[in-house]
Amino acid sequence: MNESAVLALSDGSIFFGRSIGASGSTVGEVVFNTSMTGYQEILTDSSYLKQIVTLTYPHIGNVGINEVDVESTGPKVSGLIVRDFPSHHSNWRSEGSLSDYLQSNNVVAISDIDTRRLTRIIREKGALGGCISTEGIEPNSLIEKAADVPSLTGQDLASLASTNEIYRWEEGLLNLAGEEVSLLSKKYTVVVYDYGIKSNILRLLVERECSVIVLPAKTEPSVALSYKPDGIFFSNGPGDPEPCEYAIDAIQEFSKLKIPLFGICLGYQLMALAFGGRTKKMKFGHHGANHPVKELQSGKVFITSQNHGFVVEEETLPSVLRVTHRSNFDGSLQGFKHESLPVIGFQGHPEASPGPHDLRALFDEFVGLFEGVK
Repeated sequence: MNESAVLALSDGSIFFGRSIGASGSTVGEVVFNTSMTGYQEILTDSSYLKQIVTLTYPHIGNVGINEVDVESTGPKVSGLIVRDFPSHHSNWRSEGSLSDYLQSNNVVAISDIDTRRLTRIIREKGALGGCISTEGIEPNSLIEKAADVPSLTGQDLASLASTNEIYRWEEGLLNLAGEEVSLLSKKYTVVVYDYGIKSNILRLLVERECSVIVLPAKTEPSVALSYKPDGIFFSNGPGDPEPCEYAIDAIQEFSKLKIPLFGICLGYQLMALAFGGRTKKMKFGHHGANHPVKELQSGKVFITSQNHGFVVEEETLPSVLRVTHRSNFDGSLQGFKHESLPVIGFQGHPEASPGPHDLRALFDEFVGLFEGVK
């Protein structure tokens, strides 16, 4: 905890701080997340693969770590950057400190730096390559390492983040003590394509009486259809959607069968590509649990959880996809529905872990489509 650490950016910026995680060096694309809570969920979100996350909320680690608030098998970030790390943590659900968790999972992390300055640099220049090191390496060498970080453009990371085996998910929503809230009957069958899925998505499907089968990213459509699904879900995940041709081809096959389809985040982007749209890399992405999104039909504004570095270009959407949501921050496309098929997509994270629950009704809408096609 007293070990010094250095953060170097590809633009030549240097930050000196204190190590709060594992010893060593790490590299990745540096992004910032504006959430005030949920650092454990953020750390374990597979959509952050190959990225170093800066948390703009200053005090991180106050409530420790527990086994319940994870969204995958463990931390997926390449590194963590925070302003203030407390010497003590306190919460009735805590099972250990954030620092111990980072060390045991070999995550390099740095504190005691000016995250405001860092965030301003990213907002001005866009997402940058970064290197965090505790090894006393000369700063100019760290800048070179940061400059060598490849862009996420063109990288298929979904296949890396995905499960390697087919499995059934049985767990429903949990209460604060980690106990399942309710055991519901299984009325429907949903197959889920895992591109880096968050566990709370699966819990919400189980809560809606779905028997959930999770598939690896490159699973052939014939295998998915062998389960006779009432609906097919395409998950969040890291990287550029365009190289994921296996996913785009599968979605095109499913769309011919009029099976209800629902995609969020990367899954939504893949659906847009499958119907003829295009995507592009954003300057610094949307990462946080406080993003206002407008539902165009009702005029209502919902506060949403967001985590994406690529965006669907609205002007490229085919006429069969009707725009349903836009970001109030920058006007970027946030959702669509197909005019004649049971297909919906949303850019943000309606499962909201962490984040508000404003748009969990999208899961209800998806399940509601099952009866409509029977």
